[in-house]
Amino acid sequence: MLKQFLNLKLSQKLSPQQIQLMKLIQLPTQAFEQRLKEELVENPALETGRDEEQELYENDEFDNNDDLDDLAGSENIDTDEINIDEYLSNDEIPDYKLQANNYSEDDENREIPFAAATTFHQDLINQLNTFLLTDEEREIAEFLVGSIDDDGYLRRDIQDIVDDMAFTQGVYTDEKAVEKMLHIIQDLDPPGVGAKDLHECLLLQLRHKTPTESIELAINIIQNEFDAFTKKHYEKLMTIFEVSKEQLKKAIEEIEKLNPKPGGAFDSSNRTIEQVVPDFAIRIVDGELELSLNGRNAPTLHISKDYQEMLQTYKDSKDKSSQQKDAVQFIKQKLDSAKWFIDAIRQRQETLYVTMNAIMHFQREYFLDGEETKLKPMILKDVADMVGLDISTVSRVANSKYVETPYGTKLIKEYFSESMKNDQGEDVSTLEIKKILKNIIEEEDKTKPLPDDQLAEILKEKGYPIARRTIAKYRDLLDIPVARMRKKI
Repeated sequence: MLKQFLNLKLSQKLSPQQIQLMKLIQLPTQAFEQRLKEELVENPALETGRDEEQELYENDEFDNNDDLDDLAGSENIDTDEINIDEYLSNDEIPDYKLQANNYSEDDENREIPFAAATTFHQDLINQLNTFLLTDEEREIAEFLVGSIDDDGYLRRDIQDIVDDMAFTQGVYTDEKAVEKMLHIIQDLDPPGVGAKDLHECLLLQLRHKTPTESIELAINIIQNEFDAFTKKHYEKLMTIFEVSKEQLKKAIEEIEKLNPKPGGAFDSSNRTIEQVVPDFAIRIVDGELELSLNGRNAPTLHISKDYQEMLQTYKDSKDKSSQQKDAVQFIKQKLDSAKWFIDAIRQRQETLYVTMNAIMHFQREYFLDGEETKLKPMILKDVADMVGLDISTVSRVANSKYVETPYGTKLIKEYFSESMKNDQGEDVSTLEIKKILKNIIEEEDKTKPLPDDQLAEILKEKGYPIARRTIAKYRDLLDIPVARMRKKI
């Protein structure tokens, strides 16, 4: 027996346009510029820059007239029903000047030029070119260089390299020949390159140094008592090597000067730098905060004059062929797409600006003097309530955008934190507590570093009753090791 049931279900779905708008909001400045370039390529009805005949309209508010929207969403439209004048009127399609009000066209977008740099691996190859090698030796050496990771380590077994060269390069060799080339590579700069692990890396660097009493002791420590050294068992080391505290201290100082990632040091100073472009700038002018949106987020866009002229030609034509009607349909779709994209960019600008403006005013005390302990507890909901946006929208702005301040350029999400109660019952930011904890550890006696329970006691005395496990959690978040590992001789 068949039965019919009426089931009402309330659901909310985002339109494709809303989804695209959310994606635009999430994009930081550089990614947004790339997205804009793609849209300009895909939609010939959209143009950037000023249109001389339409400069008259540059100070107009954005035209939200929805006359064109009546035609949206239809795949096939009777071209006789299209009001061509709506698409030709300058009043309907002005020069949509999307520059932020606080950004002048005279302002320069200064970009820091970076010199083209030699890569880490290419530098090693260049050094190899100074050696007299046979063709086979050069192939082996270059293969080894290619097997070194960005930190400078060769983490593969020699036998695996021998087999790999035979299968992939057609070069048949043996472990002895490979090890011979590896020793040459390990003599290259930076010292420590080509090591299989940290233990060997430190030894290679120490052996590159001019021999002294401290260097010899450091080599003995790393070569024979590496485990005791890593665990900072200093008393045990003094007993084993029969040295004084001062002698051990000098040897450890030599070890601490070494680089655990020799390739990484070269890479960070020589490779092409990925520049962070701030999306906002906060400045202090006459004691007040001033917020500006990066001008690269505010392009000047307008509808192509050529497309308007195409419609005018169609309108003036007496005999309208099917090909012309197809062309008008195509033009209409491109114009609608251009109109939506321009409107989406305007909404993106407004969303970015009002969100950052709310954050700036919420954290006003911090932005005026840069003291991190003045950062208030702030969660996404606080800002969302202030600006009337969804929490997800605020999250998209905070998670991917940077702001330039008098105290450096920072990711916006770093200003958000949970709250905790101090001994006065007042809400304080966890960022404030982390800052105080970091200061306490920086000022501690490194010969007797403070364990977590003592850190908890000190914070309690300062008015922050926090459990020891919470101290451990914050210490880990700050990337600070346990007391034993902070010990200095």
